[in-house]
Amino acid sequence: MPFITPTDLHTHLYAEVIEEIVRNDSSIVERAIASAIAEAKAYCSRYDTEALFADNSEQPHLKQLVKDIACWHIIRLANPNIHTEFARTCYEDALNFLKSVMKGQADPVGWPYPTITTTPGNGLVTDKEGNVISWSSNNKRNNHY
Repeated sequence: MPFITPTDLHTHLYAEVIEEIVRNDSSIVERAIASAIAEAKAYCSRYDTEALFADNSEQPHLKQLVKDIACWHIIRLANPNIHTEFARTCYEDALNFLKSVMKGQADPVGWPYPTITTTPGNGLVTDKEGNVISWSSNNKRNNHY
């Protein structure tokens, strides 16, 4: 089962409202979901996004955030019987949470960190929590006068 399906959006928008907006074009819903997942992945680069957004992933809070983003992408087409200010607020709240995750201000429980293999000389070190620390320097200068 995919991370989010079109029927999963029925917790946020009624099925008849979605049908009225997309006018029997299911590809619109699929594109909105794909766009929402891509937008959420952009903020979650500290984590293993392949495992986090996998088809069998059980991350209910992340799914709610992605559904908020997907619903906003659908609502932008038309808004029959929808309070757009509320939908926009849900969208902005989801992005604000993902931004706090990206900055390291929020650390959601159970989100997997990526496994990074370090090779000598690449300047990357991974601590036990999965945070990556990198360093570099300029090449040594040889000035001759």
